[in-house]
Amino acid sequence: MEEINTYNDWLQTLEEEETLLLFVKTDNCSVCEALFPQVAAIEEDYGFPFYHVNAARVPELAGQLSLFSAPVVLLFRKGREFARFARFVPMADLERRMDELEEMTGESYD
Repeated sequence: MEEINTYNDWLQTLEEEETLLLFVKTDNCSVCEALFPQVAAIEEDYGFPFYHVNAARVPELAGQLSLFSAPVVLLFRKGREFARFARFVPMADLERRMDELEEMTGESYD
């Protein structure tokens, strides 16, 4: 999972990638630390890239995406938000939405 370090990095990534997952965490967040490895573990099951960002280090991104808690998992397609999961993320629901996203793109890499 590649890290986003600046808001400009995010804008460039959003422009370049047709489909992506963004995992947003923050400092001293035990829920973030527990969820991150679960999300990272399924990255290889999908044909689109996963990114992560620390909202405390890139506050402009958190503001522009209206992120008020952490963790947040966002799915994007063609520069637009497709799905948002915040705080306690049910992995089955996340994977179902990711499967829908892959079906839309016609890319399945199972």
